[in-house]
Amino acid sequence: MHKTTKVRPDELLKLANSVSQANLKDEATLRQLIGKVAALANRPVSKQQEDQIVEAILNNKMPADMASLAKMFNNKK
Repeated sequence: MHKTTKVRPDELLKLANSVSQANLKDEATLRQLIGKVAALANRPVSKQQEDQIVEAILNNKMPADMASLAKMFNNKK
């Protein structure tokens, strides 16, 4: 288990495998993956945040770095 996130490496590997095989242009698939990531990280994702993530991925507008991604969520609470 990682000390900071408390995520087990085997669970992270399963998630990475599911993402690599997922159709990221399918909204239902994206929402399912977002739910898995939120549950794995034990972090709530609001409907508004989920909608933002889905829209950004579908429109190829995801931030390129983690700081920009964090800013995207912190400004929209």
